[in-house]
Amino acid sequence: MDRPGGVEAKVGALGLRVKRWVTLHGFSVNLAPRLADFSGIVPCGIADSPVTSLADMGVADHARFDQVLRGRFEAFLGALGGE
Repeated sequence: MDRPGGVEAKVGALGLRVKRWVTLHGFSVNLAPRLADFSGIVPCGIADSPVTSLADMGVADHARFDQVLRGRFEAFLGALGGE
């Protein structure tokens, strides 16, 4: 995702961990975090791209994000073959 100024930046992450034959997984989307909190880490191990947020990109309607996620999540899982 490009942030203002045309610099490619990370707005979210997917995570997967396998430990003792158990998988842990999740995802995150940066809605409006304090971006300064990310200054000391390299999320996803990709140092060339900074972290951004939807708020930083001018998307301020976080309630709409939640509404769309809830409304489409079941279809998303169905497309993956989940029940």
